[in-house]
Amino acid sequence: MDTKAYIESGIIESYVLGLATDEEATELEQFCQQYIDIKHAVEDFQLFIEKQAFENAVAPPSDIRNKLMATLSDEFAKEEDNNKTGAPVISMMEDNTSGAGNIKTKRIGFWKYLAAASVILLVASAALNFYFYSNYQSANTKYQALLTDRNSLQANNDVFRTKLGDFEEAMRIVQNPDMLVVKLGPIPGKENNLATVYWNTKTKDVYIIPTKLAPAPADRQYQLWAIVDGKPVDAGLISDCNGVCKMTNMPRAQKFAVTLEQKGGSPTPHLDQLYVISQDI
Repeated sequence: MDTKAYIESGIIESYVLGLATDEEATELEQFCQQYIDIKHAVEDFQLFIEKQAFENAVAPPSDIRNKLMATLSDEFAKEEDNNKTGAPVISMMEDNTSGAGNIKTKRIGFWKYLAAASVILLVASAALNFYFYSNYQSANTKYQALLTDRNSLQANNDVFRTKLGDFEEAMRIVQNPDMLVVKLGPIPGKENNLATVYWNTKTKDVYIIPTKLAPAPADRQYQLWAIVDGKPVDAGLISDCNGVCKMTNMPRAQKFAVTLEQKGGSPTPHLDQLYVISQDI
């Protein structure tokens, strides 16, 4: 017989916890007589349950414990006195035959001991239930934490993949041989600002990389302009586009410039808010 597989099947746990069927219990008890390792496994699990019950037991209120112990002590003392004197415990249990009276008296004493044992088992069962529930709560908390970590990692991975896709798109744009690179330099007083426009000479698509523009206030937004025949033409608002912003298609232009406008843009540029401008193309 493969005793190791039998021990690992869970039947021992079911038997000790009172969940095994009669057939399973009978079979296990026979195996305990035949196989010493099965017997030891049963004893080990019984000791484990007992240890856990006492380690995790919740003490009942002291007044309940004192009342219970006092009651049990009184009952056990009466039982001992009756056994010494030979007097029956309850008069209505007397019988003409002394042997029958003794048997009934012993039966009453047995049920007293059984009641006390039941109380002890109830307390142990409550402690065991609390122990298993606490373990469940702990395991569930750890599972939720792992689930949160997993979701966070997934979200970070999605952000990384998005940024990688934006970077690959930017590289494709700037490496296109049809792109005309237009540098936008700062004006006096705003020397720390720079931007670069990529203008496709075939499709006329316009892209801008806000290389170094000062952060815009919450109620303001940068706007790109194309100078066509000396007049500014709206080329779109610069939003958070992860590096390369696609702007309005522009068939022709002599210059590009960027101003800081009210959020949502302006129909005409405010030249006092001019930040960068290119040379003639």
